[in-house]
Amino acid sequence: MSSLSLWLEATRPKTLPAALTPVLLGTGLAYADGMLQLAAAAICLAFALLIQVGTNFANDYLDGVKGTDRADRVGPRRAVAAGLISEGTMKRAAILTLVAGFCVGLALIPFGGIWLLTVGIASVICAWCYTGGPYPLAYNGLGDVFVVLFFGFIAVGCTYYVQTGSITGEVLWVGFACGMLINNLLVVNNYRDVDDDAIADKRTVIVLFGRPFGVAVYVAAIAQAGMVLLWLAYRGYGPLVLLGLLPVAYSTVLVRQLIKAELPTDYLAALKGAGLVVAAYGVLVSAGLILGGLS
Repeated sequence: MSSLSLWLEATRPKTLPAALTPVLLGTGLAYADGMLQLAAAAICLAFALLIQVGTNFANDYLDGVKGTDRADRVGPRRAVAAGLISEGTMKRAAILTLVAGFCVGLALIPFGGIWLLTVGIASVICAWCYTGGPYPLAYNGLGDVFVVLFFGFIAVGCTYYVQTGSITGEVLWVGFACGMLINNLLVVNNYRDVDDDAIADKRTVIVLFGRPFGVAVYVAAIAQAGMVLLWLAYRGYGPLVLLGLLPVAYSTVLVRQLIKAELPTDYLAALKGAGLVVAAYGVLVSAGLILGGLS
């Protein structure tokens, strides 16, 4: 493979909807409330993508040096574990990408205030501490909390806040649903890797509580994502937000697919499906919010 192809693979494209969807949802809500600011939304998107990619690079490096990821792993190959990119090169790439994301995020201060520095600093620190540092979150059962907090409440909330200067109850509920739905990507990964993670002493919630618990979390996320859309429609955001029920309904098929998965290709399909659901939910719900505001 070419060097460019290796780096594109290392960004983990199937996880990038996790960066896009919260920005789409926060922006859709801002538009529906009559306070859209495209410049702020664009900066949020760039920040989210860079932090996501930086987190993926850091995870590749840290899990590679710890031996959690091995060349014979069931899931998609990891560049450091497979010996395709050196540890030092991946570490530098992770740091540079996270620093670039932080610098881009500074442009949001005129929109939301100096307190956003704390969000930027926390995002960078937690991106590294997700699998690194003295108490790595993913190794101590806190990976799911990290995802729901940063990819849900914080990402949706801050995207809305820098455009409107406020936070509403609807934003918090949408943020929660978004974070839970994005966390299904992590659930699929941890469900697949449960045996390897247990050997590496990576105490994910599925290692701690078992695969049935992971399925329960997956189903709860689906239910939450659907109920929030019903709540938005009830609150006057228009019936078109219910378009988001289409990917929610498809998620029920993916649950069965995950439970029956045995081969690496089965898990890859489950992960791809979860990523498509996140992307479709973000696109359809934000489109419903915008079109509802036009009607």
